Amino acid sequence: MASGAAKLTRAGRAPGLTYKEAGVDASAAQSLVPRFRRLARRTIGAHVLEGIGGFGCAVRLPGGRRMRAPVIVAGTDGVGTKLKLAFATGRHDTVGIDCVAMCVNDVICSGARPLFFLDYIGVGKLDEKVVLDIVAGVARGCEMAGVSLVGGETAEMPGLYADGEYDLVGFAVGVADRGQLLSPNRMRAGDALIGLASSGLHSNGFALARQALLQRAGLKLDAVIPELGCPLGDEMMRPTTVYARAIEGLRRRFPVKGLAHITGGGIAENLPRVLPPGLRARLRRGSWPTPPIFSLIARAGAVSAEEMDRTFNNGVGMVAVMNKGYAQTALEFLRRQRQPAYLIGRLERGPRGVIFE
Repeated sequence: MASGAAKLTRAGRAPGLTYKEAGVDASAAQSLVPRFRRLARRTIGAHVLEGIGGFGCAVRLPGGRRMRAPVIVAGTDGVGTKLKLAFATGRHDTVGIDCVAMCVNDVICSGARPLFFLDYIGVGKLDEKVVLDIVAGVARGCEMAGVSLVGGETAEMPGLYADGEYDLVGFAVGVADRGQLLSPNRMRAGDALIGLASSGLHSNGFALARQALLQRAGLKLDAVIPELGCPLGDEMMRPTTVYARAIEGLRRRFPVKGLAHITGGGIAENLPRVLPPGLRARLRRGSWPTPPIFSLIARAGAVSAEEMDRTFNNGVGMVAVMNKGYAQTALEFLRRQRQPAYLIGRLERGPRGVIFE
């Protein structure tokens, strides 16, 4: 028999393989579905007709007097290389919040109210505890956002992922009345820019953050950093802020003209995406507090201010544009909702972009 040839049975055929022997335990994955249902149950809203368990979900769109011309708004995103920190720390219960936040925070920038969410988890080998921790985080994020977790996919794919690693992405769908969609055409020079505080790094810039802190500076994830007031791993794993409820309340009370989710690219790249031609943003450095994790990264990696500006949120996770006459009362409202917010700048005439002063 040639080297590497399959060993045959007496009947001249190789022993039968099973899917489980090939690396996929379909029974284990199926056994998790009822547990996923229990996690999702507390997020289900009245608009959900059919959720987890079938081949798709059915969701009723609001209509009638509240919406004359309903428009669907959808967004998808992942957690990125922040997952490397989850693998290193063994903490998988917060990345689901990150996943929901990254998707929902995008959807609300169109002026939509998020309705439901689905997740996708790709793994090399199914670890029930890890997957349940992930989905529990997703469910918690959905509760925070006021959306229904209606389904998802857990795919076991041996050989595609390194041992102990996985990928996590999400999909959010919202609805808006066409007449209430946010449009840059309503913005004017002199409009105020309100920055809603971030919880920290959120889920962006982790390739640079890990390089600066863990490799160049040689810091350990379990090391307590005095200026952070906690272990480095705790700070880096802090979940992304979910802005959906705060923004919904803000828009009910004030005529918000635009919203920018500050993700990879920072304010410098994300805010211009919602501005019209002929208007630029002028921001005042120091008008909002910058969490110490950002100055730590800048020092550890000798990262320039310009590079920090186009990589991280630097303490502002969402920017709202509104008439300056509403700015002070809007700030007071957000702070009552326990969402720190600051007047960080204004719009002025000029080429579309951002100027820091």
